[in-house]
Amino acid sequence: MGHYTMKYRSAFDIIGPVMIGPSSSHTAGAARIGRVARTLFGKQPKKAIISLYGSFAKTYRGHGTDVAVVGGILDFDTDDERIPASLTIAEEAGMDVSFTIEDTVMDHPNTVKIRLFDEDKELELVGISIGGGTIEITELNTFKLKLSGENPAILVVHNDVFGIISSVSTVLANHEINIGHMEVSRKEKGQMALMVIEVDQKIQGDVMKEIEGLENVSQVIRMVE
Repeated sequence: MGHYTMKYRSAFDIIGPVMIGPSSSHTAGAARIGRVARTLFGKQPKKAIISLYGSFAKTYRGHGTDVAVVGGILDFDTDDERIPASLTIAEEAGMDVSFTIEDTVMDHPNTVKIRLFDEDKELELVGISIGGGTIEITELNTFKLKLSGENPAILVVHNDVFGIISSVSTVLANHEINIGHMEVSRKEKGQMALMVIEVDQKIQGDVMKEIEGLENVSQVIRMVE
């Protein structure tokens, strides 16, 4: 079983964010994971299947994990007063929501898998709520990754070929954008790969277009702050 170390950068992280109660791990963290899924999907989905593991599975109704995740998928922030009514709001908005309770033992007890769908798109994301509202996205469409959701970031889908990482890094350097964290995940050598880049400032549209125009880059997704 994996082990996650608590990393606090400020007193705010220990106290936790402004949120709808009762638990920062089960509510604020869950809402943030849902909102990252919504951001990466790019629009409100028609359908959401939410799979809960560990302590999320055992206490999701009492701790408000269910309404928090759905609130995040509706693009509500952690302190949005609509979160307690998010299941009803989702239904009224025509979003089909279902929950599954999983007994698979995961590396972290507060784990959720979110699958979002509409007529022409599908996304699968796995996230963990570490505590104090801090989250980590650990999987996206079966690619392993590490994404905090706290910093401006881009996800670059590309062919696994020599020089592509250098090309993307050069574009960012030319625009004086500093990389705080970067990793590459691939399923097989020479096949499709995913680059996750967290940076110190927002990435503007012209930079996105320049990266999208690089040879062997198929898609660039920006995490909106």
